[in-house]
Amino acid sequence: MKFLDLCKVTIRSGSGGGGCVSFRREKYVEYGGPDGGDGGNGGSVIAEAVDGLNTLIDFRYQQHFFAQNGQHGMGRQRTGFTGDDIVLKVPVGTEILDEDEETVIADLTEVGQRVVLAKGGNGGFGNLHFKTATNQAPRRANAGQEGVERMIWLRLKLIADAGLLGMPNAGKSTFLAATSNARPKIADYPFTTLVPNLGVVGVDNVEFVVADIPGLIEGASEGRGLGDTFLGHVERCAVLLHLVDGTADDPMADYTTIIGELEAYGGDLAEKPRITVLNKIDALDDEERAFLKDEMEAVIGGPVMLMSGVTHEGVTEVLRALRAEIDDNRLRHRKAAEEPAEDPTWQP
Repeated sequence: MKFLDLCKVTIRSGSGGGGCVSFRREKYVEYGGPDGGDGGNGGSVIAEAVDGLNTLIDFRYQQHFFAQNGQHGMGRQRTGFTGDDIVLKVPVGTEILDEDEETVIADLTEVGQRVVLAKGGNGGFGNLHFKTATNQAPRRANAGQEGVERMIWLRLKLIADAGLLGMPNAGKSTFLAATSNARPKIADYPFTTLVPNLGVVGVDNVEFVVADIPGLIEGASEGRGLGDTFLGHVERCAVLLHLVDGTADDPMADYTTIIGELEAYGGDLAEKPRITVLNKIDALDDEERAFLKDEMEAVIGGPVMLMSGVTHEGVTEVLRALRAEIDDNRLRHRKAAEEPAEDPTWQP
């Protein structure tokens, strides 16, 4: 299945049905009076987060979604049928943006979440509604309310516990393939990964989800390369795993490039918990490992882990570090949810 994480769609809710002008006509009933029914309401356009989807590819082939109009009212006080709603089924993690691509209408982060994007128009009143003591035979009825048409953007941000960061060919896909059942494309050239990949990783009988995005290059925050397009997919992660290629010409320059792009991207991405790993140590001798590790720790001001995705050396330790950060994040969210809300009316 192809991957698509941004698309534009046009939606329109149904118009309400018009009210009916009708009078009761029966034998032996000389003055039957008005009996025109109301029009039915138009259908609404609703977005719903569903399980089992991880791409917006369905919206590439259909970009227009129109709900059904309400039925007109009828005589004998019959109300028209309500128009059918139309439901846009989207993956969990989908943001719905207004036409300006900036205003967030809704953020669907849980299965079953629904939001009304365009409410159907109300049905018009029939002439029965306008009967008064002084106007026993009104010939007036309301037209139905027009539906709402708007253009929206759907933007998918994958929901994962940990996100992989690094320069192209830093070994992110190799790590994901070595620790999960995901099978990303692996090759010895930059930008082998063209779309994000998700993998379920397990350590010590605990599983969590890891997202691999295309490698970043200098200037990614300004649109260079592929990484900027997909950085949004790691915004929701609890922890970032930053892989640095130990065989690169200048690993420290690669590290600072990635950090600079995170800061330039904005938001709280650069403030997220981050684990730095010197990868591909199978190609380094003990002296080179120690030198690079000490150099990076001096610049970072924190620990640097050593790992080889090919030989699996150090992989378990890295997974345990990721799990610890994820558990801490879940604990913080649980405590925040349990804290009682402050009473704004209370005063000391």
